[in-house]
This record gives sequence, structure tokens and C-alpha cells, in this order.
Amino acid sequence: MPSSTSEDVPSILDAIFTHVKMKGLVQSVRFFVFTIIDTLMARHRQVIKDMNDSFLGRYIALVDGEKDPRNLLVAFAIDRVLLIEFDINNFIESLFNITFCYFPITFRPPPNDPYGITTDDLRQALRKCLNSTPAFGPLAIPVFLEKLAAGSPTTKRDTLESMSVCFPVYGSALARSHARKLWNSLKLEIFQPTDSITEEFALKTTQDLVKTIYTSQTADGTDNDIEGLARDACEECIAILREPEKSQAKPAIKILCAFMSTTPSVSRYTVAQTAPYLVKLYAHPDNDAARPSILLLLSDLIAAARDSMAANKVDDSDSLETPLSPYKDEILSIVSSALKVSSSRDPALACLLGLVSTEKLVSDEELGFIVHSVDEILLEESDEAEETNAPALQLLVTISQKAVHHIKEQTLPLLFSMLPEDAPARDAALDRARAWRILSALNTVCRPLELFETLVIRLTTRLDLLCVPSETVPLPADREPRVAYAHSILITLHQTLLAKTFQSLHLLRTAGQTIGTVVQNTAAQRQDSFIQALFAAYIDGDINRIAEGYHRLPTTNSFSPLNDLSPLQQRNLVILMASAVVPLHKEIQLPVSDLSVFLGNILTWSLAEVEAVVDLQRESTWKMISAILNKRHADASFFIENMLHEFWPRHIADTSASAESRNRAIRPWVWISKALLVCNHAQASQFADVMFLLFDDEDIKWNAAKSFGDIVRTDTILTKQNHASIKMLYAQRFVGRTLPRIIDGAKDPSEPGKQLSYLVALTSLISSIPKALYFHEMATLIPLLVRGLDLPDHDIRCQVIDTFLAVAEGDSPDIVSDHAPSLITTMLKNSSVENMPSVKVRVSALRYLGVLPSIVRYDVLHPLKATVLKQLAVSLDDPKRAVRKEAVDARTKWFKSSG
Repeated sequence: MPSSTSEDVPSILDAIFTHVKMKGLVQSVRFFVFTIIDTLMARHRQVIKDMNDSFLGRYIALVDGEKDPRNLLVAFAIDRVLLIEFDINNFIESLFNITFCYFPITFRPPPNDPYGITTDDLRQALRKCLNSTPAFGPLAIPVFLEKLAAGSPTTKRDTLESMSVCFPVYGSALARSHARKLWNSLKLEIFQPTDSITEEFALKTTQDLVKTIYTSQTADGTDNDIEGLARDACEECIAILREPEKSQAKPAIKILCAFMSTTPSVSRYTVAQTAPYLVKLYAHPDNDAARPSILLLLSDLIAAARDSMAANKVDDSDSLETPLSPYKDEILSIVSSALKVSSSRDPALACLLGLVSTEKLVSDEELGFIVHSVDEILLEESDEAEETNAPALQLLVTISQKAVHHIKEQTLPLLFSMLPEDAPARDAALDRARAWRILSALNTVCRPLELFETLVIRLTTRLDLLCVPSETVPLPADREPRVAYAHSILITLHQTLLAKTFQSLHLLRTAGQTIGTVVQNTAAQRQDSFIQALFAAYIDGDINRIAEGYHRLPTTNSFSPLNDLSPLQQRNLVILMASAVVPLHKEIQLPVSDLSVFLGNILTWSLAEVEAVVDLQRESTWKMISAILNKRHADASFFIENMLHEFWPRHIADTSASAESRNRAIRPWVWISKALLVCNHAQASQFADVMFLLFDDEDIKWNAAKSFGDIVRTDTILTKQNHASIKMLYAQRFVGRTLPRIIDGAKDPSEPGKQLSYLVALTSLISSIPKALYFHEMATLIPLLVRGLDLPDHDIRCQVIDTFLAVAEGDSPDIVSDHAPSLITTMLKNSSVENMPSVKVRVSALRYLGVLPSIVRYDVLHPLKATVLKQLAVSLDDPKRAVRKEAVDARTKWFKSSG
């Protein structure tokens, strides 16, 4: 083919069309034919265009009936060229038939397909044909409507997405002429959706339809300029909003919000019709009960108007008018009054959040008024006010980004005045809960630098008053409440500081997730070239290959994130490196001279005691080591041996080392154990078994015991999506070998210290594996798990209760009947705020108490019923609403239980 000339093309094509009978050829030969035509099209397109009708008619006959996806990808590419560049007036229907006959794509690739052709590849290639020419429009619309009406959810989504990309090409005239039919089909998918995803696709397609119809209208027209679909659809949806509490109101407001992101004229018309209507609806006295629903609809409209304004802004000019400006005062008026009514407070706060976050809409004076109104909510002590705290604080945080002085002058003095100067008494549970709520609010609000400085000054002053003895005020005899209060203040300062640091780490984590997704879906060959450039930067400092383009970094900058002396900002970039390495294909070899040495070096780097280190650095590094070792363990045998014979005795087993460093070293040991376990490495059992040797080590036995659950627990690193080596039944083998030993140890009272460690290991392991792996041992496990509910670790208690809840959902829930009295006694103890400070544990315990009447015979429960009801009555006064809710549900079920 490279040697063929333009004069050869007609004769080559004539020979193909005359002598080749595609239906009698195997796929590989047909693919060769398509490749010849594609090559001629690329090299001698003008010659083929001169043939036009002679070529098109015979080509259509040649390709008709092709089904193999490998051939179709080439055929679709040829078809697109024909549709765009050739004169197809005489062949529109024929070309339509050979392309639309494949719509929608139903191909499903076989498992482990060596060709790597996906359903989406075919969909995208076909879609490029469908939207190649406006001539297809009159023929395509009926097909789209038919598939949308009769298809499965997958077919509906494919049809909707194809319509979205085709409407702009088919043109506004065609869209306008078919608008009513299209709208009738689309609104059915919105008002009566098969699922939420299809609903989103239908809203997007409706947006594209409206854009296509009205894109030629200028933004400076009047509201009366809008005619046709947009006006009819708006009137139809607004009519539905007359009953805002009905289920149809939500999809109606979604459609109106979708119109906000179409064209400026439609957006302005939609706001002009909807916003005053909702305000009028709220003010009507007959709609008192529906006001929360009306405000929810209004909050959605405000957010849509804000987002449309941000999307339409093309520069920093002030010319772009805010769509809500004419209605701002009316909205602020009704929202301000709604804040005083508990049932309307949450939607009112959502409305205010939308208004405040809209650029150049709310004045500084109005922001001050909003802050004052929200501060009044923080002053309230009711249950409703407590539940409203989160959205109220979110609103204050948003305002602080625009006008921090209002928060500093109004909110902070109020919060600090509400914070008790002295510690609440031991029996003042409500006062402690209120103090913690105020500290939590301060933690949320005081992230900006100016507010953080005030927070530090005021709280450290409060600490001085609590901790430093005064000549006039002696220390109380019971110092524990004061110590607990001081600890809460320190925790608040610590969490606020961490949150400020987390903001930059959050960006890195999000960027890492993006990098990981891209690398995960990249072919092995491209992964290899990318990883070469990545390691050149991180190992050798050569950043040129990964920092090219407009934002190219200066070559004078030193880049060495794996150096112990590097600043924190550079060390944090290891998070991005790990995100890129984790999803590599198994066959990718890292560009290092010795893999064992490299793994050892980065492990040592992660454990270094330096100032510029955060937990996310270390955790990312250990995950990277785990992913590499799982796929390339054959190249790292020396590293595995070194871990057993050098790392273990020096960093974990050595009792002269600090407890902190030994506990930290257990984490990478777990990740390495997990990597070897998942791929069924011969030495995986050694890594797990040595952890038993630590069960009598007071400094680290707790973390060592909990590691058994961590080793076998599923994670997001060692997955098929990340191309990890995962062998079948690895978890079953691990549990079958480990669980009997742990059970024996937990039952052995000869060494109480080790017995406690085995109990911790048991609860950790059971909570990390599927129920089917331990259910056959439940008769033995239940007494041990009940003892686990007395362990001081709240997370372990919660895991144990979750295990009991999982067992209760099984086929044989009555297995717990023999242990019901001890279970009830323990659950009641864990549901009381006096005995259990953890809200999560109290909620889980009450939830399990509520399950017991349905899984245990009444004759077993009857002797305990009075005690349970009495204790549940106490939980009805719990400071936390979530606990009270579970207590109500549990008490109702116990009341109803009878013989």
C-alpha cells in the first residue's frame, strides 16, 4: 500500500468491490479489507472523493452486515469521513441504515479479552458517526424516541447521551420542529425515572435540547422573547409547584434548575417566572404546612442560579448581571422569618447559603444581618437547634471567606461567652455536651488565619485559668472534670490546626486520586514510559520529563522528595508518586537497579524521625510498597528475607526501642503481610505468625493483636482495578489457619495478659471477614465476643456489636438465645451515657437491643423485659439525638414483644 499511486486507487477499489465477498470471509481477512480502504482513504482521499457516487454505493454494499467489533471500529472511522467530507445527498438513507443499525451498542467484551475493545469504545466511535451530518436528523429523531421509550436503563442512557451530542449538529430548526415530541419523552424519564442516573442523563439532554433551540437568541432580550419549548415547559413545571409537598415537585424544580444552565435568555426567564412564584406561594397563609417544602425548592433554584452565573462568567468584568438580583430582598425577607421556625430552619439556611455564595449578590451590611440571625440559632439549647448547628456553621464558614470581620465581631464573642470558664461538674452531662458543642463550633469556624489567632489566644488563656493554681481560687478536690475540660480544649486546638494542614493535603489526595484513575486505565506500554519519567524525577531529580509545557518548572529548582532533609512540601509529593505506582500493570518493571534496595530505602525514609513528616506521607509510602511487592515479589526476595531477619528484630521485637516507633513499624509490616497474603506467597504465613510473639508485650500487644483484622481486611489498594495479583480463597486459607489458634488462645486462662491479646485479635479478625467464614464457629465465638464488649477500646466494642448485628440478619439468628441474658446485660451497659462515652457504641448497642425481640424467643426475654424497658427509658434522655432515636425504636419493639 505505501507504494501505490493515485492512479492505482480506482483499480484497487474496483477489484475489491468486484471480487471480495465479505460475508464469506473470516474476520481477519475482512479486517484486512477494511484496513486497505482506511489506508487509501488516509493517503488518497481526494481521488476517492472524485469517485464519490461510484465509491459510496459499492462501499455501502460491501460493509453491510459487519458484526465483529474489531472491524466495526475501522468501519466507523471510515463512515465518519464519508459523512463529513463526501457528497452524500444520494445515499443519506443507505448510510443511515449502515450506521444506525448498530444503535444502541449492545456488545459486551468477553472476560480477559486480549483485544481490549470495550463497549464504550464502540459507543464513542458510533456516536461520532451519528453526529457527523445534519442530514441524519429527520431520520434519527424517530429512532431515538423509539429506543428511549422501549429500552433498558442502559439503552436509555446511551440514547440520551447520543441525543445530547447530536442535537447541536442536527440544528435548531429540526430541534424546534420536534421539540414537543422530544419534551414528552424526556419529561417521562425525569418525572418517572427508572433510576437516578437515567434521570440525570435526561436532565442533561433536556438542557442540550433547549440550548440548541435558543442558542441564537441574545442575552439582552426581554422575558417575552421566550416562546416555544422553554415557555411551555416552565409553565408546566410551575403549575406542578402549586403543590410543593407532592413528589412531583422535586423533578419539576430539577427541570427548572436545568434550564438555568442553558442560555442567558432562558436562564433569566426561568428565574423571572419561578422565584416570584415561590415567594408568593410561601407568603400565602394557606401554605403554612408546606413552607419547608417551598423553601427547599427555592434553595435548589438559588443554587442553580449561582452555578449558572459562575458557568457564564468569561472574564473578570462586572457586566454579568446576577439573575436573582431583582428578587433578593423578597427572598431575604421570607428566609429571615423562616429561621425563627424550627421546621423551616434547615431549608432557610440552605437558601441563605446559596445567596451568600453567589458572587456580588449580598451586600456587606446584609451579610452582617445574616450572621446576627444565625448567631441567634447558636444561642438556642433545644434539640432542633442542636441538629441545625452543622448547616448554620457551614453558612458562617462561607461568610468568613467573604467578610471575616462579621464572624470576628459577632460570632466569636458569642461563642466564647457561652463557653464555661470552669469545668462542668462530673454529673453535669448536659453542661459537658454543651461545652463540647461550642468547642466543636469554634473548631469549624476558626480556620481562617485571623480567626485562628483569636482562637489560640482565648483558649490558651482559658487553659491557664484551668491548669495554673490561683491564690484566690483553690483547685477543687475532684480534679478529673477540670483535666477532662482542659483536654477538650487542647483537642480543639489540635483539630483546628490539623484541619488547616489538611486543606493542602486534601488537594494532594484529590490530585493523587485523579492520577491513579488515569494510570489505572492506561495501557501497559504508556504506563512504562510514564513511570520512567516519574522515577527520573523522584529518584534522580530530573523533573523536565514530567514538568513540560506552559507551566514548566525552572531547572534551577532542587527536587528530592525522598531526601530526609527535604521540606515538608516536597516530602508530601510522595503521595502523588504512590498514587501513580499503585495501579501499574504487573509486567511493568520499575526503573531501579535493585528493587529490594529501593523498597528498603523508601521504607526507611517513611519511618525516619524528622519534623517534616505527616501520617499521609507514611501511609502512602506503605501502600506503594505493598502494591509493588504484591506484583513483583519474585524480584524482591532479598527485601522479604530482610524484613523477617533484620527489620523485625530491630524495629518491632526490640524492647529497648520506644513504644511509639515500634507501634509505627507494625503498620508497614501489616501492609507487607497483606501484599504477600493476597498473592498466596509462600512466606505470607511467617509474617502473620510472628505477630503472636508480641501478645505478651505490654507496649505493642494491642496493635499487634488488631493487625490480624487489618491483614485480611479488603482495601482499595490491592484490587483487580489496580492490577494486583489476587489469588482465589486467600482469605479462607488465612482464616482457616489463624482462627482456631486465636480461639484457643482466647479460651486459655493460664496467661491473662496474652488471653486479652487473643481476644482483641479475635474481635478484629471477625469484624474484617465475611460472616460465612466464621459462622460455623458462632457457638464457640459468642461467649468470647461478649467478653470483647468489656474491652476498653470503643472501636472494638462497636465492631463486636456490628458482628452480632450481622449474625442476626442470617438464616439462624436464634443461635444467640442461650446467651441472651448476658448479651442484654452487656448491651444495656454499653447503651448508657454514664458507662459509655462513645455515641457510636451507644447507638449500636441500642440497635442490637431493638433486634433481639425479633430473633430470640419471648420466653427467654420475658424475665428481662422490665429491666430492659426501665433502662431504655433512661436512654430516652441521652444528650445525643441519634441515641434517643434508637432508644425509642428499641423500646417500642420491646413493648410490642409478647408471647
